[in-house]
Amino acid sequence: MNVLSHPFDRLDPARVVASVESLGFYLLGEPFALNSYENRVYLVSDDEQRRWVAKFYRPARWTNGAIQEEHDFLQELKAAGVAVAAPWRNEQGQSLHQHESYRFALFPNLPGQAPELENPAHLFALGDVIGAAHCVGKQGVFAHRQRLALGDMACDASEAVLSSGWLSVRQEAAYRRVTDKLCAQLSRVDMEGVQIIRVHGDCHVGNMLGRDDHFALVDFDDCLMAPAVQDLWMLLTAQHEADWQLQFSEVIEGYEQHIDFDRRELQLIEPLRTLRLIRYSAWLLARRDDPAFPLAFPWLNDESYWSAHIRELEQQRQAMEQKTRWLA
Repeated sequence: MNVLSHPFDRLDPARVVASVESLGFYLLGEPFALNSYENRVYLVSDDEQRRWVAKFYRPARWTNGAIQEEHDFLQELKAAGVAVAAPWRNEQGQSLHQHESYRFALFPNLPGQAPELENPAHLFALGDVIGAAHCVGKQGVFAHRQRLALGDMACDASEAVLSSGWLSVRQEAAYRRVTDKLCAQLSRVDMEGVQIIRVHGDCHVGNMLGRDDHFALVDFDDCLMAPAVQDLWMLLTAQHEADWQLQFSEVIEGYEQHIDFDRRELQLIEPLRTLRLIRYSAWLLARRDDPAFPLAFPWLNDESYWSAHIRELEQQRQAMEQKTRWLA
């Protein structure tokens, strides 16, 4: 197998242990692989009965500067009392380490379960922790990480799909028609006056862990400069106005314990949803040669998936045009 094509195929348990122990730890037992596809993440335990999450970064995805900004942001958040896991640093203050060809970091394990988005107490708690994070996020800027650009990001992702040769001729034509329209719509979204801050970037339920009404944010791998609503919209899952308003009121009540939320940003929810839909399929194709992906996403080879995806994009185009009345 070509190591350069599949950069993680040599990352066996022995190398994981050797990497962590190169930092001066002594591990007990075998590393336990956690669900992660972009990077490789393992739960390990040391001889002091501490549990750690060892995160091995995908080669060539982020520069060292971008990874360091993730780590430094987490350190800022932790210092401000925000519930996050900041990476372990050695005596020289280094949080990004290297063993053989792998760059990695070590995080304290935060146990817990994903929140229930139908639970008002959970929604309030999530708004609370995100609001606290955004208080810190607005106090600085990223120099090495992305800045949200709706049109450009969507166009890059759609071109990646079209150039992959993965779609049938009929699907390619349909996909191009709908994404051309969506990219044009996204390029026209008015961002004038929208405050851009450092945000988590990928606030889905899998990246928020806790119990009862206390939650922490984990996995800042996609942190970027973006509007605050980037970290809020995926919490608002209800399809009907009354239910949506209930979800929103709980999230924002928790959020505004720390910082005001500009309601004008609600108009960005459908554009952000559109961008995520386009980028997700492009991401799957970009990683299709990774051995972990065919096992996790076997339906990527199914022509029906792409037909359904194109229909979903067309529905999203209509949603962008119509604007949900309670978001307008």
